[in-house]
Order: sequence, then C-alpha cells, then structure tokens
Amino acid sequence: MPDNAANKASPSYRLAMLDPDFLLSDAQRGARFMLEYEKAEHILKEHGIASTIVCFGSARAQEGAGGLLGKAYDDARAFARLASIRGGAVNGRKGAHANVIATGGGPGIMEAANRGAHEAGAPSIGFNITLPHEQEPNRWSTPELTFQFHYFAVRKFHLAMRAAALVVFPGGFGTFDEMFEILTLQQTTKMHRCPVVLVNRAFWQRAINFEALVEARVIKAEDIGLIRYAETPEEIWQALVAGGLKFPAG
Repeated sequence: MPDNAANKASPSYRLAMLDPDFLLSDAQRGARFMLEYEKAEHILKEHGIASTIVCFGSARAQEGAGGLLGKAYDDARAFARLASIRGGAVNGRKGAHANVIATGGGPGIMEAANRGAHEAGAPSIGFNITLPHEQEPNRWSTPELTFQFHYFAVRKFHLAMRAAALVVFPGGFGTFDEMFEILTLQQTTKMHRCPVVLVNRAFWQRAINFEALVEARVIKAEDIGLIRYAETPEEIWQALVAGGLKFPAG
C-alpha cells in the first residue's frame, strides 16, 4: 500500500475546527469575533443572567489605600453588596437573575464590585481582556461567569447589551473610554436607555467640563441629562431607582 503519511501530515488535511493556523489566520477574524460573542452569550443564557449593573472605575484603586481611590474601592464594594441584595441578584432564579454586578474582571474597582456581590451571596460577572501585560482575573467574580476576550469590541458589546444601569467610579483612560462608549450609544439611540451614575461629582466635574461641550455646541444640553451624580453607595442606589432601574418588588 502506498505511503500516505505526507498527505495526512499536511495542514490542508486537518479538520478546520482543529486547525489553529487556519482559525488564527487573518481570513478567519470574523469567525473569531463570532465565537467570542457566542461563547459568552451561551454561558450567560445558561446561567439565566437577565440584566446587569455594570461598574467601571480605576484598576489602581486598592483597599485601605486612603484618599480618592481608597474611598472609591470601599464605596464600590459597599454599593455592589447593597445592589445585589436590593436589585434581585441574590434571590434570582435561573432565567431571572436581575441586576447582576458586571465588571471588567480585573483589579481595583472591578475587584471591589465583584467582591461586594460575592459578600452578598450573589453571582457576579468578570469580562476580562487580554493585554500586553496580562490582566489577571480577580478572585471575587463567579468562576462560571469569568470570561476572557481578545477583542475589545466584543467585550464592550457584552458589557452593554444586558446593562440595566451603569455606575462609574473615578478612573483613567480605560474608564473614560468605557463610559463614553455607553453614553454615545445612548445618545445615538443605538442602545436602550438606562441610568448612568457618576460617583464623586467633584472628581468628574473637574475632569470633564460637560457644560463647556454644550457651550461649544458639540453636544446638546439634554445630552447632559443622560448623567446623574452620587456620593455614597445609598445615593448611587437611589439615583439608579430615580433613573428607572427595574428590580423585583419586596
């Protein structure tokens, strides 16, 4: 029998689904986008995640650090615990886990929010991203709901699509990027309306002069109405409720 070893060893003979060179090629970028979306979507549906409260903020915040970022860590942790209890995530049943805390999965404010939800006995989500200096998932997001993405676009899609609310603590470029992504989607009606609360008015009004944008006519005055401010975990919750956040009665 003729030797066919060379034929069987050829890359062209590999099953497409088992061929890493093919799957990681430029030609299959669209397929990789689809797979990143579909894997997370399948798992979120399997765990019955109906809606989320997304928390953004600095990855540099640390427990006990004092100052702006130390307080932000403590507030994010306390808010996530409070919201998980009042919002329905704790007592949710499969298919109806409402207002589940969702973060970018890493350290700082992300860790604090996942930690608060964990302390409440609720599930929480960590949407991690691969970076040149690898981001490690924090230990507090629910393991079965801890994801890793290559594409920022797909990660942002999952952060937005189930969001019933957005809470933004002080942060840097990444926080601004994620916040303005959601604000732009709402401003352009590409996304459902949900309350957006910025925590620590003094920080945000010093960092961003929204009124100057109105004066320059680059945004409309009503666009500022997309934003609410709060100072404490209780105030954050009240601002979300005032903005229309839905949660189980009782």
